[in-house]
Amino acid sequence: MNSISNKAAIVGVGVSGFSKDSGRTELRMTCECIKAALDDAGLVPLDIDGIVKHTDDASDEHSVTSSMGMGNLTYFGESRWDSAPCSMVLRAAIGVATGVANYVVLYRAVNGSSRRRMMPSMRASGQMSTSDLLQWTYHAPFGLMSEAGRVAMIVRRYMHEYGINSDQFGWVTTVCREHGAKNPNGMFYNEPITIKDYLESKVIVDPLRVMDCHEEADSAVALVVATVERAKNLRQKPVYILGATQSQLSETEEKNSYYRPVISGLPEMGHMGKRLFAMAGVGPKDIKVAQLDDSYAPLVPMQLEELGFCGRGEGVAFCEGGDRIRVGGELALNTSGGSLGEGYLYGMNHVVEAVRQIGGTSTAQVKDADLVLVATGAGGPASGLILGGSR
Repeated sequence: MNSISNKAAIVGVGVSGFSKDSGRTELRMTCECIKAALDDAGLVPLDIDGIVKHTDDASDEHSVTSSMGMGNLTYFGESRWDSAPCSMVLRAAIGVATGVANYVVLYRAVNGSSRRRMMPSMRASGQMSTSDLLQWTYHAPFGLMSEAGRVAMIVRRYMHEYGINSDQFGWVTTVCREHGAKNPNGMFYNEPITIKDYLESKVIVDPLRVMDCHEEADSAVALVVATVERAKNLRQKPVYILGATQSQLSETEEKNSYYRPVISGLPEMGHMGKRLFAMAGVGPKDIKVAQLDDSYAPLVPMQLEELGFCGRGEGVAFCEGGDRIRVGGELALNTSGGSLGEGYLYGMNHVVEAVRQIGGTSTAQVKDADLVLVATGAGGPASGLILGGSR
């Protein structure tokens, strides 16, 4: 279970800005970010012998490797679902820790707002799997078409069981926008909001408001992972992968796991968290900074409960007022702004922000941030990382 702990490190990062229209194809953004990540690490394309991508990414590995001149691959793989960001790092770490590769690049590029593409998505609607189509058969005829709608059903049950008022979720968005307002790379730079702004935002699918939901963006990220031994000789101080785990249970579906005894929790996140803390040899009290899946604001307090930062039904109270979750508080959350305050890249920007925090370069820096937890995939298959500045 701890075979890759402390055996791999993130050694380079490249990230584009977040915008409504990048003016570039996803392939071009991918290549620009990979070049930036290689420059950050002090490497060149021919050093790369491994690549990991998201299954649905429109920039396939063939186009990327030929465009970048990375002609020496011995290891390649994919991850899917919203848990992919952390699981992509896990796959890269496995590659270098086992000696199959020396340097692995992982990337994600999405023109989620402008839809400006070199080619169509690798998984268009006509390529949906039988299991995907089966889920749609049960839900779509009754109007449950959107992801927000599926999440709203889970949140409504959570509110019912714990006596929560939907207005209380607003502190998550308010703090994320507060952090994002300090981030010149994000979509909401210099645009903080107040809780009043949140309460005045439109309800789009009860109980979710517009400001509970992530903002589609054009953006891209690339990371380079190497063994800890090789990392010591590169340009940047290594960010060590202390823990990396995934979880999928028998009843897990993608944000619509309604067919289990309790739908008011995120059990995959809880199961993943236990394994993650055990692998890293730390506990919730050791973590002062966390980058949690905030694709929908109500999922954040639910994750706090599952990961052991507070008790069942106490996540909303933990966030209320914002003081405990902003920089300077008990557990600083989503310090780049996350999906709600920086832009939506399916959680890849959360991994980048964890690296920045450990390197001391965040725009909302937490003092002495030597351990950072990242969680992705709330409401479906879950994955997580604990990154550290020392082994």
